[in-house]
Amino acid sequence: MLSPAPSGWTLFRNRDFRLFGGARFLTGLAYQMQAVAVGWFVYDLTRSALALGFVGLASFAPAMLGALVTGHVADTYDRRRVAALSYGLLALAGLGLMGLAASPSTPVWPVYALMVLVGIARAFANPASQALLPTLVPREQFGSAIALNSSLWQSASVTGPAFGGLLYALGPAVVFGLAAACFALAAVSIIGIRPRPAAVTTRPAVTWGTLLAGLTYIRSQPVVLGAITLDLVAVLLGGATALLPIFAQEVLFVGPLGLGLLRSMPALGSVLMAILLAHRPLTRGVGPRLLIAVGVFGLATIGFGLSTSLPLSMACLFITGAADMVSVYVRQSLVQGETPDAMRGRVAAVNTVFIGASNELGEFESGTLAAFIGAVPAVVVGGVATLAVAALWGRLFPALRRRDHLIT
Repeated sequence: MLSPAPSGWTLFRNRDFRLFGGARFLTGLAYQMQAVAVGWFVYDLTRSALALGFVGLASFAPAMLGALVTGHVADTYDRRRVAALSYGLLALAGLGLMGLAASPSTPVWPVYALMVLVGIARAFANPASQALLPTLVPREQFGSAIALNSSLWQSASVTGPAFGGLLYALGPAVVFGLAAACFALAAVSIIGIRPRPAAVTTRPAVTWGTLLAGLTYIRSQPVVLGAITLDLVAVLLGGATALLPIFAQEVLFVGPLGLGLLRSMPALGSVLMAILLAHRPLTRGVGPRLLIAVGVFGLATIGFGLSTSLPLSMACLFITGAADMVSVYVRQSLVQGETPDAMRGRVAAVNTVFIGASNELGEFESGTLAAFIGAVPAVVVGGVATLAVAALWGRLFPALRRRDHLIT
């Protein structure tokens, strides 16, 4: 029988976890500041909404196209070094953006080129860092480590955009320079982690079998497959983030300040839930709780779609963030806890693509559906679909529905 999970706060006594957590917060802060600054900078250059879409595509495409390679690298080489080199590359890209912003005349195509570089660096950094985390803490603290790790990222997601927006008043070069400094400090923190005894010591040959091993493994594990695909489909159908400007302007009539409040609510709900989960980790009934959390996400999405009150809309978005954090907590714990260390990089790379696809394609799906039936019906339909998915996945993946302990 598993012993009760200790409080997550004891993890901060772990030097390596502190270094990892510091790098996680710094990179999250830098990502968010840079994203705000790039969006404003590109729009200032082009005055084109389509140009903003190309920014997202340029940064996401490398992760999607290179998932098989980046996961293999994370399972073949020292994950600390892979992550540190990736953060160093992100720092160089930030310096490049700073140089473009300081230039009196800048075409937009170099920005896209640097965003592709950012995407490549993130494609290598994400699986390496995800695979590194479970090696830093005892198995019984996996859940708390994931919750604290997510809370650091979500905290950066709350503060980063506001910080970047404020600093943008001093010029985009200031934001890009500070983001580059954060990435550089993150690289130093990661490389300071002690080499892990459980690190992979053999280098498997590069074959289609080894490259596809992550996908093959996920397909062979009903619990892992169910958790990953549940998150993919639920966020794909139920996300409302892309439509928040429409709700702020045409439904709630609250303007830019109200839009800022709406955008901050999911992240705030995620942060507080992550802190709670770190303090009181889930130990029993994790499968049913995952399905319930997705259902709550769908109900809160419906509530947001039907609301005409700013406080109620904020509350619904807060709940979606908290419910999504429970889903992330359980899914990441299952994925990282069930996966052998030698394959964590390849599985993490596939997981990263699924998460990115759900967010990017979810925004596309929401916008396309809203163009045909309107923003309010699109959000309500998405929420209803998410409820249906939670019920359907409980039947399609009985092993997930019956899963009791987080770590077996």
